[in-house]
Amino acid sequence: MLPRPTIEEVIAHGKTLGLALSQAEAHSMQSRMLEHIDSFERFHELRIEEEHLPLEVTDRDPGYRPTEDEDPLNVFIRKCWVAGADEGPLTGKTIGLKDHISVAGVPLSLGSHFMDGYTPDFDASIVTRLLSGGGTIVGKMNMEDFSFGGPGLSGIGDFGRPLNPHNPAHVTGGSSSGSAAAVAGGLVDIAFGGDQGGSIRIPAAWSGCLGLMATHGLIPHTGVFGLDPSIDYVGPMTRTVEDLTAVLSCVAGPDGYDPRQTQLPARLPDYGQALSRGIDGLTIGVLSEGFGFAGSQPEVEQVVHDALASLEGAGARLSSVSVPLHDKALLALLPIYFEGGKHMFETNLGGAFARTYYPSSLVSSFGRFKHGHDHELPLNYKLGLLMGAYLNRFTHGRLYAKGHNVRPTFVKQYNQALSQADILALPTTPMTAPVYRQPQDAQEAIEHTLFGGQLGMDLGLVTHNTAPFNLTGHPALSIPCGKVGGLPVGLMLVGPYFREDLLLQVAAVYQSLVDWTSFFPPTPPQG
Repeated sequence: MLPRPTIEEVIAHGKTLGLALSQAEAHSMQSRMLEHIDSFERFHELRIEEEHLPLEVTDRDPGYRPTEDEDPLNVFIRKCWVAGADEGPLTGKTIGLKDHISVAGVPLSLGSHFMDGYTPDFDASIVTRLLSGGGTIVGKMNMEDFSFGGPGLSGIGDFGRPLNPHNPAHVTGGSSSGSAAAVAGGLVDIAFGGDQGGSIRIPAAWSGCLGLMATHGLIPHTGVFGLDPSIDYVGPMTRTVEDLTAVLSCVAGPDGYDPRQTQLPARLPDYGQALSRGIDGLTIGVLSEGFGFAGSQPEVEQVVHDALASLEGAGARLSSVSVPLHDKALLALLPIYFEGGKHMFETNLGGAFARTYYPSSLVSSFGRFKHGHDHELPLNYKLGLLMGAYLNRFTHGRLYAKGHNVRPTFVKQYNQALSQADILALPTTPMTAPVYRQPQDAQEAIEHTLFGGQLGMDLGLVTHNTAPFNLTGHPALSIPCGKVGGLPVGLMLVGPYFREDLLLQVAAVYQSLVDWTSFFPPTPPQG
């Protein structure tokens, strides 16, 4: 039974919306509201079948939180065992999922104790495809809480800091921190993360593995926690190009639910064929604005240039290209982050305005949680909500709209660069993973969370080369290309829309040119 508002409550509700209602207006509105509430209750009681995402298995072991001895890198939030089909391209492969991806019967945390008590009753579309392909899901991976990384993207949430497998004193990068560290450390064959500004590619670069943000919409986001549909991506991380190719072939393509997938081509490339094509005559456009800016490490850039020289020696042609707006992308993304994130919060993570599947169990649970223990919301997420409210109050959505409306201008510049080259190349991040410094007290912890003090860098520097492609939607792949001071360096390849095959083609050649195993730690170090 839904509560019936009094006239005074109608007036009070109006005030929360900025509406000044007279007594007479409230009296009339109350009558109509009561009629609508009666309709809501009748609809609630109707026994009409609701569509659910396909789910073949519902009786699953929820898994458990591993001990420090079992998980010395602290990359797992929960270990589990969800076996896939007996045969398929992923048979024998172990898979970890960032804990913002829904797996029916396995608790979902979003990296925060705020979600304690919620277990999905549905599989994300990629989970269905991974299991159909023969993969085995062995864990939900640690992550920055709510994927809402602060300056430096340290990858730390309520379940503690994942350790970088190359040097535990350094951060892994975030927000898909546990996913990248687990792959780089050899604890899983494949992991999935999410990316709204670099959160697959940054930890892939800092932890040392392959990380793919595919063309916007290529991989269905259904059943994955998002921020704003226009900049949401979910994608794989692997140690080898072969595994990356196999898993992309399994998960790419429309699922019939995700509204992000309206622009998919009728046919997708055969990704497997790309591995044997070679790169003779292929032009790599070296993006000039991706190098030499304030805060970038010359040693990192040199490793990237050396990797490009190796590709040139294998038959590729290098040319310099320019995108003048490259360093302005984060300015356009921030209003989308903040107002988009606020909208998701207000709709209890369900979103709105699209004909798609709405996860009622998640929506209702999140709504109860935020009214019961909102104090457990992550600090950076609270800041994002405050900024979203501020923007809405004082710009009335103008900057959110502008963030979307400038996108075609950015797209035009990158497409112009891609008309001069087959793919673009630049460092994934302009620096290696920084040292983590433990806050000494509660106030310092707050300041470190909000200002990135423990890392000594800001969000704009870390995401300088990654964020632009969240805005434009171009596919971007980070590949390990060497080390500086024992820490991995990532080379990022960017392609035309839906030409992930070109990125795999170049990555496969590079993998064959170098001592690939030297890029990975021989065994996971103890924390």
